[in-house]
Amino acid sequence: MALDYRKCAEQIVDNIGGRDNIAQAAHCATRLRLVIKDNDKINKKALEDVEGVKGMFENNGQLQLIIGTGTVNKVYDEFLSVTGMSAATKDDVKAAAAAKQPVWKRMLKALGDVFVPILPAIVASGLMMGLIEALGKAMPGFAGTDWYGFLDMIANTAFAYLPVIVAISAARVFGGNIFLGAVIGLAMIHSNLLNAWAVGSADVTIDYWHLLFFNVRQVGYQGHVIPVVIAVWLMCQLEKWLHKHVPEMIDLFVTPLCTVLATTFLTFTIIGPIFAQLETWVLAGAQVLVRNPVGACIMGAIYPWTVVMGLHHMYNIIEAGMLASTGLNTWMPIASAANFAQFGACLAVGIKARNHKTKVVALPSSLSAALGITEPAIFGINMRFFKPFIAGMIGGAVGALFGAITGIGAKAYGVTGIPGYLTIDKPVQYTLLLAIAGGIAFALATVLWKEETDADADASGDEGSKAAAAAEGDTAGAFINNVVFRSSAGELVQPVAGKVIPYTEINDPTFSSGTMGKGIGVEPEEGVVYAPMDGEISSVADSKHAIGIDGADDMELLIHVGVDTVEMNGDGFTPFVAEGDKVTKGQKLLKFDRDKIRAAGHPETVVMLLTNSDDYDDFELTLK
Repeated sequence: MALDYRKCAEQIVDNIGGRDNIAQAAHCATRLRLVIKDNDKINKKALEDVEGVKGMFENNGQLQLIIGTGTVNKVYDEFLSVTGMSAATKDDVKAAAAAKQPVWKRMLKALGDVFVPILPAIVASGLMMGLIEALGKAMPGFAGTDWYGFLDMIANTAFAYLPVIVAISAARVFGGNIFLGAVIGLAMIHSNLLNAWAVGSADVTIDYWHLLFFNVRQVGYQGHVIPVVIAVWLMCQLEKWLHKHVPEMIDLFVTPLCTVLATTFLTFTIIGPIFAQLETWVLAGAQVLVRNPVGACIMGAIYPWTVVMGLHHMYNIIEAGMLASTGLNTWMPIASAANFAQFGACLAVGIKARNHKTKVVALPSSLSAALGITEPAIFGINMRFFKPFIAGMIGGAVGALFGAITGIGAKAYGVTGIPGYLTIDKPVQYTLLLAIAGGIAFALATVLWKEETDADADASGDEGSKAAAAAEGDTAGAFINNVVFRSSAGELVQPVAGKVIPYTEINDPTFSSGTMGKGIGVEPEEGVVYAPMDGEISSVADSKHAIGIDGADDMELLIHVGVDTVEMNGDGFTPFVAEGDKVTKGQKLLKFDRDKIRAAGHPETVVMLLTNSDDYDDFELTLK
């Protein structure tokens, strides 16, 4: 009997709380993708019983209903008719789902989106700066050579013009004109302005502009991050508003002109002064706190936040004052502990990460942090994933406390981390300080951080089951690197050891008909499922028997262990992954008990389907 598409759509709408509870709706090759306003209004049990719905799961803020190739588009058309909604794309749904995230998560994501693309420049400059500073301290004669000056200029370029790089990236993220963003960044470090680092390191006379009711300091924003991001965000909002309201005939010159003038005025009169006041408060508080071990501990914890805000260069005032009055800089160990803790946390991510992109950013960024340049580690990894950042704060606090108690000091300023050995007065204690700060941060980040920790662990198998699996140390099974089907998007290998059969021979009409996509079945010889490709876990069934993976070029893969094993309610299944986890080919995904499956009266065939196989004209099975 043919599916009644209208009835299916109506029942779906009724069981998700009606039209008023739907924020966005789209579909892919096999799934209806919905963003729901209030998940408490979803009747999950009733949805599973709707004729035409073959499965459901929640992923990254989306409710996804598996309906099947060739059917989902027809149900979607009826869904739009029933609800009166307009068609949307998968990107629209993803954007709507992201908008449901807490404000702090969206802010962190925005910062990550701004800084990830510029990491190569920051990492390269950070490593070069640390190496050149170390060489200059180790060989004083080299510090006065032309080669030193040339290399120092190259190394400092990304940081000297960091506001411009950040502004361009921020404009891209916030949807503005990147060249207007560049103008905002350039204005904030214009050569007519006094360099901000000069203000922090020497007594200088600051000139002012008197604009309307504002006295504007003629000081640049070298080394600053937050005011640049805020300014460019404001610029993008203003630019988009003007594009909507200015007549097209004059939009080309009116919108850029008004956008740049208004943004720069607000930046120098409001955003900048507020940030400057924040600098004053932070520095005054730091001078009080650093005088005792408890205060040093506090500053070791909050120091990374001042790096995020671009305030850390101002600490040169404190250090210079200490050297002038006592000849010993006791601030340096605090900064060194904080920086080396961020190194430890970033290194832990680099070692633990499965995602190749995360690893290749984390490892060089950690090296840069070990040399005292922490921006790549903080912005590219630790702040982006946040838990490593917190681990670094704790490690920095303990290390700074140790430094204050043991009375470590330096005879210069501006150098931390490993290069700090060139200026420190107690190298043995300094070594212990670095080991404490970096070691604690490394250990905490290793324990606390998991890739995509914002994923809903409950939807993909509880943490207890994964911990039990880890404790078991299961080594059953063997990864078989046997390509079973391929397309222009890539090759996939069999997920479990055993005899491979085409999907048409699977003993279940839902799978063998191809309505859920084409693929294979495996009669398993072992009870461990391995990742058949690199990708991201899109779902783990509540009953733990099925896992979805999104791969390259929008591949959507479903691995289903056994037939009708949903009825086992998770008994006999232990997932090793959670929704949002990045996985690599050959990685363990799931352990299952073959004896329990057979005892429950279910076929144990492991099904692997490319649910959107119809999207690839060159899809082919390569059974061996």
